[in-house]
Amino acid sequence: MSLDGKVAIVTGSGRGLGLAYAQELARQGAAVVVNDVDAETAAEAVASIEATGGRAVAVAAPVGPTQTATDLVAAAVDTFGRLDALVTNAGVLRDTVLWKMSDDDFDTVINVHLRGTFTTVREAVKRFREQGEAGRIICIGSPTGQRGNFGQTNYSAAKAGIVGMVRTWALELKRAGITANAVIPVAATAMTATVPYFAAAVEADEQGEPMPSFFRHGLGFGTAADVAGLIAFLASDAAAGVTGQAIGIGGDRLQLWSHPEPVVTAYRDGGWTYDALVASFKDEFGASLQSVGESFPPLPDELQRATA
Repeated sequence: MSLDGKVAIVTGSGRGLGLAYAQELARQGAAVVVNDVDAETAAEAVASIEATGGRAVAVAAPVGPTQTATDLVAAAVDTFGRLDALVTNAGVLRDTVLWKMSDDDFDTVINVHLRGTFTTVREAVKRFREQGEAGRIICIGSPTGQRGNFGQTNYSAAKAGIVGMVRTWALELKRAGITANAVIPVAATAMTATVPYFAAAVEADEQGEPMPSFFRHGLGFGTAADVAGLIAFLASDAAAGVTGQAIGIGGDRLQLWSHPEPVVTAYRDGGWTYDALVASFKDEFGASLQSVGESFPPLPDELQRATA
């Protein structure tokens, strides 16, 4: 099932993961609206798609404002006649610990990731409903939104919120045949390039060499291209029955994340008073308290030497 005749918008697709998504969608036959805040970067992304026979047009604008969302949908319809899929990938980072995070640090990240996802999805859904045809919403989450990460209050809040919105949209859009899913990528990016633990994998990617199996298979950490196939699949007719899901992908690994579910339930006649909680909480729940953040195994000796 190719994507011939379909039209997709990919926000934040001037470089990195977003560019890989746009290029793969075009490779599978879709026309693509490329978006980046920098006009030159967006134009270069379009040129890279056209150089391999694909079709693309650029919209240079920051994601977040409703006007940008309107412009993106208009570019798809005016240039290619329709819209079939939206990938919300645009993002920024303003990492710092909670007590040092400014209002601007928080608001900037929430505006681009969370509000930007909301405004672009809202406009795309309006178009899908006007066309009277099924559409595809693909929102990019993060392991940080699933598990938390030190120094990323703003980012984790935005990414967790995106997955929450996807679940709601899957319910609201089901009758219209529109699917909504979140993708949780793990790949070599500008962010992971700054983490010493991933240095050997990032260096291999930058040099065009295969990543060590420890990263690709053991950690599910790979290249941007490793994620792109899932994006194209979710945009296709083959994924018509997949909605409301959070799907992790990276390297050789594909994962289906669970929705939050209670892990332990306890009842007490008359309810749980302060005294009852003091007396019983540890026995009832202590062994089942959930971990936070991600933990990684020690690097193999040969990879430790490579990053020294």
